Amino acid sequence: MALIRVLVVDDHPIVRAGIRTILEQMPNVQIIGEATNGREALQFLQTRSPEVDVVMLDVSMAELDGLTTTCYITKDYPHIQVLILSMHTTETYVLPAMQAGAAGYVPKSAPRAELEQALQTVARRATYLSPEVARHVTTAYRRAHSQGEAHPPSLPVPDFLRPHERELLQLIADGLSTKEIAAQLHVSPKAVESRRLRLMDRLDIHDVAGLVRYAIRMGISPLEE
Repeated sequence: MALIRVLVVDDHPIVRAGIRTILEQMPNVQIIGEATNGREALQFLQTRSPEVDVVMLDVSMAELDGLTTTCYITKDYPHIQVLILSMHTTETYVLPAMQAGAAGYVPKSAPRAELEQALQTVARRATYLSPEVARHVTTAYRRAHSQGEAHPPSLPVPDFLRPHERELLQLIADGLSTKEIAAQLHVSPKAVESRRLRLMDRLDIHDVAGLVRYAIRMGISPLEE
């Protein structure tokens, strides 16, 4: 059986330690590295992407959430498969993750055997959805079919907002100042102001508090936990 090289991304040290313990018990799995959020994961991949087969990441993380990170990974590193491992199993999270390009979605409550099966499946470039998760996708398709739609309705954030807009929205919701956001994005404060104004115009939200509420409501900010 081919070796599966994994990058583990989760903002909780205890959770990462538990995942590491489980993965180390799998004979065909090698942990290449760990990251505490999506931004760290992307920095890791800038130099070591050829070593990674699967990125296993959470959805809700500070600085850069799992859905935005998935968008960047599937765009910039098409050879890497993304497996979502999250406590969130509702349609609000599952459908956007699949639309963002995730190859698999497993709840954190899943047993080791299922996690191993999911890893092997996505490593073969196939799709794996936990039974608990799959019913939400099925429900969406059935609802869309009953309404005469060819595809399930798209959720606002992944389709309506581009990855860099999601990233900006999360940084705003995390309470970073304009200068801090500029440093994170490697742009000028003036560019941040311009992007924020365009984002407000696109969402028809005209104050920062409104942006924060929108980010929390759409699951972009981990503050909802």
